[in-house]
Amino acid sequence: MDKLTVNAVVRTTTGKRAAKALRATGNLPAVMYNGKGEATMLQIDEAEFTKVWKQATPTTLIELVVGKEKHLAFIKDTEYNIITDKNLHADFQVIDPDKVLTVPIKVQLGGSPVGVREGGILQKGIDSIKISCLPKDLPVRIIADISELKIGDKMAVKQIALSEGVTVVSNQDAVIASVKAPRR
Repeated sequence: MDKLTVNAVVRTTTGKRAAKALRATGNLPAVMYNGKGEATMLQIDEAEFTKVWKQATPTTLIELVVGKEKHLAFIKDTEYNIITDKNLHADFQVIDPDKVLTVPIKVQLGGSPVGVREGGILQKGIDSIKISCLPKDLPVRIIADISELKIGDKMAVKQIALSEGVTVVSNQDAVIASVKAPRR
């Protein structure tokens, strides 16, 4: 995946009228929060942001360019109008690239278990885990390969293959998936 970038300009106007006028020009009001909780008001291009927003997951790092400064950030929150199919506002959380993050991340199941092909029933366990790593090591997604599970087998969190630098903080024995024998 290419690096996702959003260009922004610091804005000085606030309020409903200013936000409405901004949206009328194809821009969005946005806020950038730093690690201390301080907020900087921004304006971003609506089309550019929507393109990035549709590709991003909750753990996707965005390069937020404000003038000549570049920040690593998550899309923290958005306000979206389902009727007009448009974003109305965006919040970004800037992170320190040298500080370890602890974040929840969804676990996707990959593969078709042997036990299911033999008539077993797949039972899903927990669907997300907490991981700890530097921002540069943060995976976009975690896929647990369950293709080798036979009837009676289960996969625990500790069996998930993770890249170097990523540590699981969640319960290592929690079950991700299992294959039960069919009812007779």
